[in-house]
Amino acid sequence: MPKSGSRFLALALSVTFGVALWSPACSDEASSTRAAETSEQPAVSFSHEPNVLHIEIGGRRFADYVYADQEITRPYFTHVTTPASIRVTRNHPPNEGSDLVDHAMMHPGIWMAFGDLSGNDYWRLKAKVEHEMFTGAPKGGRGKGAFGVRNYFLKSGTTDRIASEEASYTILVTPEGYLLLWDTTFAPYGEADEIVFGDQEEMGLGIRLQTRLAEQFGGALTDAEGRTGAEKIWSTQSDWVDYSGTFEGKWIGMTVMPHPANFRKSWYHARDYGFTAANPFGRAAMKAGPKSEVTVRKGETLRLRYGVLIHSADSKQETDTAAAYQRYLTTAGRE
Repeated sequence: MPKSGSRFLALALSVTFGVALWSPACSDEASSTRAAETSEQPAVSFSHEPNVLHIEIGGRRFADYVYADQEITRPYFTHVTTPASIRVTRNHPPNEGSDLVDHAMMHPGIWMAFGDLSGNDYWRLKAKVEHEMFTGAPKGGRGKGAFGVRNYFLKSGTTDRIASEEASYTILVTPEGYLLLWDTTFAPYGEADEIVFGDQEEMGLGIRLQTRLAEQFGGALTDAEGRTGAEKIWSTQSDWVDYSGTFEGKWIGMTVMPHPANFRKSWYHARDYGFTAANPFGRAAMKAGPKSEVTVRKGETLRLRYGVLIHSADSKQETDTAAAYQRYLTTAGRE
């Protein structure tokens, strides 16, 4: 099993479902209600062009999933849009004069990367993540769409594959907003006997918001414990962190929700310029304890799951992040 320091980490890989009493009448009524709700939801649909999967909801752009890019050498979601059709991620590439332009290529929207995976730096684009194929063909429908991919992590400066990644992505239309379910599994590949996830700030799942949503321009960072602001949230652990603000007359933002069955709770690398990352690896980097090394040996896997809520409302008071988190747990399974 994966190893952190001297401790072996058990990974919960099963999904459990609640059990309820059943009767034909109740079942028919519940089925009819679900069918009616589904029929009223906008459809999630997909279209392809080379290296990009376009995702629409209700005929309007939701996001682009870019799986091959000569400059950004790892897959990512970009041009992410709220239910109010407002772009919530920073313009990509950033617009000089209206956007903060730091980390222009490293922060394209929503992504997962690692600054140290067996000594290779995929976060800073010094090593490549190679898309091999879609393992699950993009499938859309009313209120839901999904697809799966297989990627390989290449040793820096070579074409040698050291790790595989099997990832599945599900997009759901919910009362709280669009919910992106992120479920990915890593394993050593080829001649690699093991892979080691190192200890850095730049590890895990990251988001970059519209510049005007950044805390330094009036945006708000909040976590499940009620802490506010990047300074208070940086290096803490919480069920979720929300980054939101007013833009184009709406309260919009994104909420990052690490799954509780991940091998370890995530610390948040929160910054006031519109960025945060959920990082379960950087214990020492986040000033939370001794240096961490998470080792996955041949024949073992490491599974990571996250939810990302993309939301919009007329006001902050109309958002219900706690309800969205419970919906995520119910949908993804609590174990």
